Amino acid sequence: MFEQFDLDQALLGAINNIGYKKPTSIQELALPAAMAGKDVLASAPTGTGKTAAFILPAAQHLLDYPRTKPGFPRVLILTPTRELAIQIHEQSEKLTALTKIKSAVMTGGVNYGSHKDILTTTTDILVATPGRLLEYIESEQFDVRDIEILIIDEADRMLDLGFSETINRIVGEARWRKQTMLFSATLAGSGVIKFSKELLNEPVFLEANPSRKEKAKTHQWIHLADSRDHKVALLLNILKQEDVKRTVVFANKRETVQYLSGKLYAEEVPCAWLEGKMPQDKRTSAVERLRNSAVNVLVATDVAARGLDIDDITHVINFDMPRKADIYLHRIGRTGRAGNKGTAISLVEAHDMGVISKIERFVDERLQRRVIEELRPKNKEARVPQKKAKVKRSAAQKKAKAKKQSKKGKKK
Repeated sequence: MFEQFDLDQALLGAINNIGYKKPTSIQELALPAAMAGKDVLASAPTGTGKTAAFILPAAQHLLDYPRTKPGFPRVLILTPTRELAIQIHEQSEKLTALTKIKSAVMTGGVNYGSHKDILTTTTDILVATPGRLLEYIESEQFDVRDIEILIIDEADRMLDLGFSETINRIVGEARWRKQTMLFSATLAGSGVIKFSKELLNEPVFLEANPSRKEKAKTHQWIHLADSRDHKVALLLNILKQEDVKRTVVFANKRETVQYLSGKLYAEEVPCAWLEGKMPQDKRTSAVERLRNSAVNVLVATDVAARGLDIDDITHVINFDMPRKADIYLHRIGRTGRAGNKGTAISLVEAHDMGVISKIERFVDERLQRRVIEELRPKNKEARVPQKKAKVKRSAAQKKAKAKKQSKKGKKK
């Protein structure tokens, strides 16, 4: 139970109001270390309660050491996307609802005037995207010297999006901080551990293994397709199936997102869409339309692969395969969250088979091939020819092999 962590009664009351019954595996690991003031490098799958794992100890610190004068935020949470920043801010407000802690969110894509309160009044917890925050720091409108706790969420995605230099500059400005925490869905192939060595001081390394209840089962399979038109036909067929309730469709390019949205509307499948260059108000509106069930399909680029926290997404469909295996993992993490079952379906052309083999190695699972009878592909299953690996033998092994062959020859 959460009482074991010696949290303030106001935080325990908010936890109870939200409906959390017991801590998740990442919360069990992170709360004691974080509340002891240690630097943390934590890895846990999406949908397993990472946000509360860093907000609760940060809020407890603010309650244990009340501010003595008005000023800039004392806790800074950096996130890679606007959507994730907004969702973390919402979670922060819920968890601190029974306290006097004030949270705020600062992202790009909105009018500069909307941040006036953050820059001129007292805020305790700030959730921000790096680019906009650095603008205010460089223009001397924002002072990070009050930052006591720095939290970087989705650290691997930050690096993928090229934020490392921006983060390093913000970190340099916040050098008086007392504690730093990095949270990530995966540490594989992202350089997060190397990155963490520059930011963290003798960190506690935490890697959560979710319980069966937390770790949802996501069924994964692929449909082979002859062409883009064939993929569109497969997509429409899947979206019209009865068990497909709430779906995110991923494409690699914004032009494809616009193309698919038009196709879906033409076939009377209402959808919302989300891509990087949309104004913030339209992005927020698109997410809300899916969350509120105004539509049941969201077509998106990878801007939505992180931080899109919507309950009961039953299906993720990869119209385009991602270029990297870890991005595949982030995409399918939108479904099967918090113990719910989910389904991830990939529409695969012959040129995608190379990345499929990488994904299968990455997730340690062969993706099942399925067929919709009326849309059966004309081409045989595309396979990447497997070259026979050359076995390198030592001199001793070569000698033993030659001796063995020699004995066989004599027997004949």
